[in-house]
Amino acid sequence: MPDLSQDLPLEAGLFQLAEKRLAWADRREALLSENIANADTPGWKPVDVPPFATELGDAQRRLVRTDPGHLAAPESGGMQPDRRVRPEGRAPDGNAVSLDTELTRIADTQTTQQFVSSLYKTYLGMFNTALGK
Repeated sequence: MPDLSQDLPLEAGLFQLAEKRLAWADRREALLSENIANADTPGWKPVDVPPFATELGDAQRRLVRTDPGHLAAPESGGMQPDRRVRPEGRAPDGNAVSLDTELTRIADTQTTQQFVSSLYKTYLGMFNTALGK
């Protein structure tokens, strides 16, 4: 995917966010594939990346209520994602990899990659249309 953030100063945030999400999905897919590759390794514990929301860090901004008719932003402290990988069970050799769980996580990650790529292409197409290209 070309880096268009230099050419699109007003829209750079969206493209950078999409690129960051795709990089997160790539890292996650690599870790999950390591888990599957080590499904028979004694003592192997599955690993995963933190949820994408934690990757955003300072990029997350608090919603601002600009009109009294707008809904207020939810207060923080609601449901927080569980960042721990919980093995469903352990094999007698100490391996905690569940192939079903890992394959489900990989399928979710691939769905995320397809969705973000589609949004990226669609938004780029709309931007090009607006520019008359």
